[in-house]
Amino acid sequence: MKKIVLISVGVVLAAIIVLLIVNRATSKEDLTQLEAVVKFGKFDINVVVTGELQAEQSVQISGPAKLRTSRSHRFSQIKITDLIPEGTIVKEGDYIATLDRSDATNRLKDLEDEMEEKRNTLERVQLDTTINLRNLRDELVNLEYNMEEAEITLEQSKYESPAVIRQAQISLDKAGRAFAQAKLNYRLKAQQYRADIREAKINLAREQRDYDDMVDLISQFTIMAPAPGMIIYQKEWSGQKRKVGSMISAWDLTVATLPDLSSLISKTYVNEIDISKISKGQQVKIGVDAFPEKEFMGEILEVANIGEQLPNTDAKVFEVVIKLDGVDPVLRPAMTTSNKIVTAEFDSVMSIPLETIHVEDSIPMVFKKNGVKQVVLLGASNENEVIVEAGLSPGDKVLLSLPEEPENFRLQGEEIIDQIRERIREEKLEEERMKAEAAKVNEQSKKMQQFMRMGGGSSQGTRVSVSPNQGSRKQTQEKPEKRVDTKISTTDSVKVKIH
Repeated sequence: MKKIVLISVGVVLAAIIVLLIVNRATSKEDLTQLEAVVKFGKFDINVVVTGELQAEQSVQISGPAKLRTSRSHRFSQIKITDLIPEGTIVKEGDYIATLDRSDATNRLKDLEDEMEEKRNTLERVQLDTTINLRNLRDELVNLEYNMEEAEITLEQSKYESPAVIRQAQISLDKAGRAFAQAKLNYRLKAQQYRADIREAKINLAREQRDYDDMVDLISQFTIMAPAPGMIIYQKEWSGQKRKVGSMISAWDLTVATLPDLSSLISKTYVNEIDISKISKGQQVKIGVDAFPEKEFMGEILEVANIGEQLPNTDAKVFEVVIKLDGVDPVLRPAMTTSNKIVTAEFDSVMSIPLETIHVEDSIPMVFKKNGVKQVVLLGASNENEVIVEAGLSPGDKVLLSLPEEPENFRLQGEEIIDQIRERIREEKLEEERMKAEAAKVNEQSKKMQQFMRMGGGSSQGTRVSVSPNQGSRKQTQEKPEKRVDTKISTTDSVKVKIH
């Protein structure tokens, strides 16, 4: 029994010793993780935005062009009833999609009925013409006989009295005149009937053309690939992709596209706050969410001049198009990209994480492990780190979080405080100056508008253009990264964010 107790006690003691060792190792590891080393070298300032891969050039797969050009066959919207899966590799002439034929088929039946009616009308006009002209010809023959009888009567009355001869002559003249009138009437009626036949034929031909056009249009409701490539669904104005059940119209016939994968772009949107930092030709580091281990380089191809508001958002954004350098077979359109736009580069500078910076009375400082609270002069920053212009040396270690008893740390670097305050003062003066300039420009603009409203301007006068943003643009160029914003934390220290 004693032996069992001793063994149990020994096991418990061994477990305690192991826990102490593990706890000590973990504590050392945690302490190590709470430190950051002052780095020295290259420092980049980036604007990071999410985008979407697209082909720079693509072939559109559209519905029948006759929907747009035809005057007789108008459809407001047509439903897509079938569509092959997105991403399918097709060859030229392969099946792509089918459009709803129900409305077109109903119209085709109506056209068929109208064409049959016009055909019957033509046949009726032709039959009427044949009958009427035959009757007129018979009448001409009878009138000719009447005229011959009148001639015979006149010939036989030459031995009669003058009155009888005169009566016979009058009868002959009447018969001749009736025959001449009937002959002229026949020619006019023949022309009229021929015109009626031509009109009936024209109407029938028009209906036949409309019918043939509709048959040809319906045959194009089965959409084939105009070229080889990969199918990518077309996006609508709302951002939703077209699919089975979507509608196309005469003014937006595209169902899908065949992108040219030899040249890809990343289309993204930059917030209005950062757009002043973006310009054409800047280099971009591009990551693809589907392949996080890969990184590609690109260059800004276009920057929109006018902002827009995307659906379900409040902020204004500007469209930015980035062209990728080279191609990779793993890349596909519609892949999500992470675009890191390099807006500024610094060589041979010190930098530390933003989390290490704490602010007291507008003075930034860091805490060292050796019990020193070091004042630092800061420069530009990116989304994670900030440049240190003075107060630290490469290789120094600073704490990532506020220590438990910061009041026990001794202050160093007080000689830098005057530089920091001077910089803050200069920035305030510059900000006030810029506000004054903007106010002055606005006042000049108001005076000019008032002057023009009062009729003081003329068509030959000088035209003045003012821009209230000239001052702010100058400030961005001269000191783009010197402004310091502070935010008080719950531990009475202040986290710093530097722009």
